[in-house]
Amino acid sequence: MVKIHERKFVSVDPDKCVGCQVCEYICAWTKEKAFNPLKSRIRVVRLNPLVNVSLTCRRCEDPPCVAACPRDALKQSEEDGTILVDEDKCNGCGWCIEACDYGAIMLHPDRKVVFVCDLCKDKPDGPQCVKWCPEEALDVVTPDVLAQKSRISATKKLLVEAMKVTPTS
Repeated sequence: MVKIHERKFVSVDPDKCVGCQVCEYICAWTKEKAFNPLKSRIRVVRLNPLVNVSLTCRRCEDPPCVAACPRDALKQSEEDGTILVDEDKCNGCGWCIEACDYGAIMLHPDRKVVFVCDLCKDKPDGPQCVKWCPEEALDVVTPDVLAQKSRISATKKLLVEAMKVTPTS
């Protein structure tokens, strides 16, 4: 099993993401040779007019998608945590889609089997969504790095709040 501090996935900085969907289009082009966001392994979700997030597979330690599959069509790579789909076993029932807490598993619109991000492991320069993001909102991280970024962000917010209530001389 892949250790949690070694599992990598694409993470978004919602303060930088503008919802342009370049990540969706470049993913679909890289994997499917089609500019069709329905064929992308990353999805942009607009939370409100100013907040957007890109979602992709987080490579969970005990992936609920794998456990939910009644046909054993999904398994997790012990090497890097990637979710592998056996298209011959997958019938597109959607149990894995429903089980995923991140909405990271999609049903392919043509083949009617599920598909998921593999971090562009066939590309020497890594995930193309990260490479092509015009706002540099995407990054490949581990859970440890993501936690550190969250702590830094929270600390900065606390400092700003503290400065508002601290009397100045």
